Amino acid sequence: MTTLYIRLPARADHEGALARFALVADGGALIQQGEGALRSMGDVVAASRHVVLLLAAADVTLLQVKTPPLSNARLKAALPSLVEEQVLGDPDDCVLVAAPAQLDDGTRTVAVAQRGWLEAIVKALLAQGARTVGAVPSQLCLPLAPGNVSGAIDATGITLRHGLHQGLGLAMAGTPAMALQTVRALAGDSPLNLYVEPAQLGEYQALVAEAGPGIAVEAEHWAHWIAGAKSTTLDLVPGLGAAGAQVRDWKKWRWPLRLALLAVVVNLVGLNVQWMRLKREAQAISAGMTQTFKTAYPKETVISSDPAAQMRQNIARARVLQGQVTPEEFTFMAAAFGEAARAAPRPVVLASLAYRERAMTVKVNPESADPGAAKAIKDALAARGLDLTDSGSGTWVIRAAGGKK
Repeated sequence: MTTLYIRLPARADHEGALARFALVADGGALIQQGEGALRSMGDVVAASRHVVLLLAAADVTLLQVKTPPLSNARLKAALPSLVEEQVLGDPDDCVLVAAPAQLDDGTRTVAVAQRGWLEAIVKALLAQGARTVGAVPSQLCLPLAPGNVSGAIDATGITLRHGLHQGLGLAMAGTPAMALQTVRALAGDSPLNLYVEPAQLGEYQALVAEAGPGIAVEAEHWAHWIAGAKSTTLDLVPGLGAAGAQVRDWKKWRWPLRLALLAVVVNLVGLNVQWMRLKREAQAISAGMTQTFKTAYPKETVISSDPAAQMRQNIARARVLQGQVTPEEFTFMAAAFGEAARAAPRPVVLASLAYRERAMTVKVNPESADPGAAKAIKDALAARGLDLTDSGSGTWVIRAAGGKK
């Protein structure tokens, strides 16, 4: 995954000037760098995970505004009124983004940029395939040393940073001597770290030697700008609202969505056909069971929704009439329990005996109840087709093996 950094020239020269760019891997390695018109960067923009615009310092004004203690949402709504006296024109035509408060009195930096201009650039990048776009002021991307002022001079003007969220820019064309004199005046008495284009490094070093101490000059490179862009949190794109978010092109998803919908319809039809087939099979089985019951008992009406259960009841009733006892009857359970109790390590003293819903509940005197007795009786009952469940506190429930619990 990669991040594309684009240094835009000042807005006055934007249409005709070239923008510098650098493609950087997540680990910080510089993959590609170059220069070109923004509209010709489609391939590298689409291949990047994130695009970061370094807006020319002359195009972003950083104001110091005293703000009341408000939530982020209310502060955003109040910003146009707070900066109205410091902005030329209508604040509603500007992108306004506030940095975190730096002082106890609520003073904070507010970045101001022309909305229509920034929105057009962001939309152009999104149209080229950018996934996400950020835009930060170039003046806040310069290295910052405590007590020093950082400045940069290039063909489009001057960039100056003198605080965490403080900086300015000036679009100007002139000789290196004039640019150096201007940036020195803007920096005041503070030591100045000056970054210049590598091709002009020698010329500026000669000018600095003549100007005297207080100015350190070195060649600028992408590492400076990238490190600064990562450290600043003042991103102007959120100030655009929905205009800064990627708009999905649903046309390219038209056929995949149609195919997905078709697959859903086919599966629903298949499920309904399967359900109808299973329903018919269930009806056929039920009809067969009813017919079998009527064949066995022609004089009896099927009154149960489960003919098999009704037949089992009739068979059990017939066995009783013939003198046979089934495992689900109380007599069988009581007799089997009496015989099984003899297998216990010591005599079992009964507290109560109850029969309900084809299950016999035996409550044992706590003094005679122990896990060994329950285990021995359970094994003995299993040999007689009965199952014993110990529900705790000396209460045993006995049912026919395989019976409903």
